[in-house]
Amino acid sequence: MAGSISTVGALNFQLQPSAQQITTQTNYISDFNFLSTYLPDTYEKEFERYGNRTVSSFLRMVGAEMPSNSDMVKWAEQGRLHTKYTGVTLGSYAGTETTQILTVPVGQIDPTTQPLTGLAGGIAIRVGQTIMLSDETANSTFSNKAVVTAVDYTTRAITVAYYEATQAAYANASTVSIFVYGSEFRKGTDTMAETLISDDSIFSNTPIILKDTYRIAGSDMAQIGWIEISGEDGANGYLWYLKSEHDTRLRFDDYLETAMIEAVPAAVGSGAAAAATPVGNKGTEGVFHVVGSRGNVWSGGNPVALDEFDQIIERLDKQGSIEENVIFLNRNFGFDIDDMLASQNSYGADGTSYGLFDNDQDMALNLGFRGFRRGYDFYKSDWKYLNDPTMRGGLVGGTINGLMVPAGSTTVYDQVLGKNAKRPFLHVRYRASETEDRRYKTWITGGAGGATTSGDDLMQVNFLSERCVCTLGANNFFLFKS
Repeated sequence: MAGSISTVGALNFQLQPSAQQITTQTNYISDFNFLSTYLPDTYEKEFERYGNRTVSSFLRMVGAEMPSNSDMVKWAEQGRLHTKYTGVTLGSYAGTETTQILTVPVGQIDPTTQPLTGLAGGIAIRVGQTIMLSDETANSTFSNKAVVTAVDYTTRAITVAYYEATQAAYANASTVSIFVYGSEFRKGTDTMAETLISDDSIFSNTPIILKDTYRIAGSDMAQIGWIEISGEDGANGYLWYLKSEHDTRLRFDDYLETAMIEAVPAAVGSGAAAAATPVGNKGTEGVFHVVGSRGNVWSGGNPVALDEFDQIIERLDKQGSIEENVIFLNRNFGFDIDDMLASQNSYGADGTSYGLFDNDQDMALNLGFRGFRRGYDFYKSDWKYLNDPTMRGGLVGGTINGLMVPAGSTTVYDQVLGKNAKRPFLHVRYRASETEDRRYKTWITGGAGGATTSGDDLMQVNFLSERCVCTLGANNFFLFKS
């Protein structure tokens, strides 16, 4: 029968495979050879060759986060209680005068302040006050005491009457430093004519909006790999998109801190201020910017000797004299301090009270801090951000080796509360209200991964935060530059 195959006896047809599938000695591989050649011995766990890659931790250790419901955060900081003028010039004299005119240089006057009622930009000295004069000539021993008999607030001229019968002989063209130490009036006289106004300074900062996003196609979400990935926050699995999503989250967490450290305000006429929507805007004052502009800056290398560190202590004596200070530094600066202390007796970890850590040395060491005492308590810790080669580590220009932050809190006038309040020297203010919290927002959009916000076959994870940092009492901070 045509078209049939006989099943009785020998087969009457030839089965010829295609040429590409013919088994030969050159293309035949046994099961054993296939398994040993094409199935590698794999490490299913992803190796963390850079360890913990996040650099955030600085603000978490020394600061705090507080809500704010405004586009601007303002606070007032107390000024000096007493005023000292330097570079004061002396009027002409023959060496026998009992009175003299002193002139305060214009550079010593802050035109934005009003020390006396109705006299903006004047000098904070009044008739009847007693002052001390100190010769600024090198190696001089001359000083005088005098009472103020007249003040010209327009010319900044002060007439004084010396308590000595004959004034001390100042060198020609010398200048003096003066400060008020009291006052003296005769019996039955009227009170002081002028009133001093508190020298407070008003500072402010504005929050910025930080964003990031992670996007993945729906098909790629169903792709399973053979390597188990893991993240610093404990996320793990065989889905590669989980790794990228968590890396995006960790990267955004770092930016929330580094932006508060590095940010600068956008100057008028700058490109950032004029940049087209949606990027750029007004900027904000980061910690480095604030300390560099109204704090203390050590430049020219790290303080590696005790007498150099004593200069820092002397400067602190002239500021708020905060008892405990924290130094966040890079590795080289940490070694320099270790070497400095190693050459001294009675210094090191046991030389401080560890008051910041409830006098628990073990607690301090577990957090990565070592302490020593030299006039004040100092705690130091390596700052990963300054060592990371993908961030500030290894920079040549603009190198920063460390930042010293006063520990504890300071008193400021809170304009929202309308009263004085205790605030950490360094803290973050984030936008928030009863209906919207912008401290750390994350949400999912798209049409994959459980999202149903659009018809797009993808999942998009969105991140947003609106915040600024408040650096209070910047005069107590130190920035260490190369």
